[in-house]
Amino acid sequence: MSYYLASYDVAVIGGGHAGVEAAVAAARLGARTILFTLTLDGIANLPCNPSIGGTAKGHLVREIDALGGVMGIAADANTIQSRMLNLGKGPAVHSLRAQIDRRAYHDYIKRLLEEQPLLDIRQAEVTAIETECGKIAAVRTRLGARYPVKAAIIASGTYLNGEIHVGEISYPGGPDGVAPAAGLSASLEEHGIHLRRFKTGTPSRVHRRSIDFSQLEEQKGDEKVVPFSFAAKEPPKNLVSCHIAYTNAETHRIILENLDKSPIYSGRIHAIGPRYCPSIEDKIVRFSDKPRHQCFVEPMGLDTEEMYLQGLSSSLPEDVQLAFLRSMNGFENIQVMRNAYAIEYDCCDPLDLRATLEFRQVSGLYGAGQFNGTSGYEEAAAQGLIAGINAARKIQGKEPFTLDRSTSYIGTLIDDLVTKGCSDPYRMMTSRSEFRLLLRQDNADERLTPLGYELGLISEERYRSFLYKMEQIAAEKARITQVSIPPSPELNELLVSRGTSPVKTGVRMDDLLRRPQLCYADLSPFDKERPVLPDAVTEQVEIQMKYEGYIRKQLAEVEELRRLEAQKLPQNLPFDRIDGLRLEAREKLARVQPESVGQASRISGVNPADISALLVWLTAHKDQKEETEND
Repeated sequence: MSYYLASYDVAVIGGGHAGVEAAVAAARLGARTILFTLTLDGIANLPCNPSIGGTAKGHLVREIDALGGVMGIAADANTIQSRMLNLGKGPAVHSLRAQIDRRAYHDYIKRLLEEQPLLDIRQAEVTAIETECGKIAAVRTRLGARYPVKAAIIASGTYLNGEIHVGEISYPGGPDGVAPAAGLSASLEEHGIHLRRFKTGTPSRVHRRSIDFSQLEEQKGDEKVVPFSFAAKEPPKNLVSCHIAYTNAETHRIILENLDKSPIYSGRIHAIGPRYCPSIEDKIVRFSDKPRHQCFVEPMGLDTEEMYLQGLSSSLPEDVQLAFLRSMNGFENIQVMRNAYAIEYDCCDPLDLRATLEFRQVSGLYGAGQFNGTSGYEEAAAQGLIAGINAARKIQGKEPFTLDRSTSYIGTLIDDLVTKGCSDPYRMMTSRSEFRLLLRQDNADERLTPLGYELGLISEERYRSFLYKMEQIAAEKARITQVSIPPSPELNELLVSRGTSPVKTGVRMDDLLRRPQLCYADLSPFDKERPVLPDAVTEQVEIQMKYEGYIRKQLAEVEELRRLEAQKLPQNLPFDRIDGLRLEAREKLARVQPESVGQASRISGVNPADISALLVWLTAHKDQKEETEND
């Protein structure tokens, strides 16, 4: 028995990072939205690592911010330590990572949601969806409330039929002791959604006073802090230090002697876990030649004594966990506050999704976040933003919004999911993009802020500020091509000290800047007319000058990609009747239903010969159609 409470344009099921971005985006675009969460105290929770960003993940946060999402702004407001990773490498892989005050971040996001017009928040478990004529019609809660909706976004994280594993003990549960969502899976399967089981885990949280920090390596934040948000007026401040501990031979012995008690190795866990974030048991077995593994000791916030042990996720019994922890230097008297655990959960097969993240089986139903088979807060937030935008635009009769691989890591992430699928929890890495020199975190605003403005998620004030920055970059690039720096003992001393050849005649500043050994700041003392510019402007000038040739080459590759993407495929193409396609290619193409030749070429199991056969068929049928029309 059900009863009517209220109707909405968009329902978002789940209050994690995907759900937050989806709900805010839909509401800001004018859709009357409701966000359902199992507990209001779990909104924007950081149940695993209390950090945001990292390699490639920092790129995603920057892109979310450039489009008008909220993760970057919220992270800046609650950062307690910030570090730029990979500075020893090129700018394509520089990635911002910030340690976050966990509870403060939750409070910040919850307040943001509460103050967002057109958005209601409801603590309730959604247990069923209803459809009419293949379209989403309503969602129902465990208590029987029925909410008619025009679109719905499932962002259930790891809660859907969640099961916790610690040693030989297993029980229904979600992260941080919250009850799982138990009813929705059956309803989704009734509507043709294919579900799978994935696994993830989290390490122990321990008491600060039980750690001997004198035996650990201190890891301080950057002296010069860079914010996530392009709209930030001031950068965050470093307020804490992190530390590094190491496993040792005794740690490994304890774990190996107790592998039979791990549900992963005893066979009680059948779900697929994250390939790039394995448990400590997996690491010791898979990398048996390594004498030690790192553990990053990170604060959970400013108002708590809890410390997070990144790198030591485990599903071993509590007593074994305590034993291997106390075998590590500095952890001899460790006090565990929350034990490590593994969690299995239901998620969809992302091959069921379109590039808009709408399900093929149910019009108006979208998936986002870990429900789509990904791992990580940042991947979740990115998908939530795109799903929220498209849900609002669909009910408003507007064109769908998609990003391609050449414009963003978000586009790469979603294209990988809906084209290739995933056999384990998907994690974004810079190596996944063939255009990573173009898709740097530093130029995410240049790539995406105009799109955010067109959508209506970037304010007029912020857009004017962005345009002014672009003008400054263009003007400075033009100026330094006209600046000639005369030879001098001071200049040549600098050049020689940096391992590059001295000069005997005047040299243009842009030519000097193209030398890999020099940076913009090095040349400032010799540039008498240099204007005072923000660091973000000079950074762009330097990168664009230094990598101009490589950037030009990648832009040519982008044009080739766009040529293939422009060749659209008709809906319901009869792949089984196309001569020259191998059986595997026919099956994969029919399953994915690619929207373009470009997407078809990226499907696993489809080779260049198959694409050639597809192009021949398309050309022949285009000619036949034209002949018929002429007759």
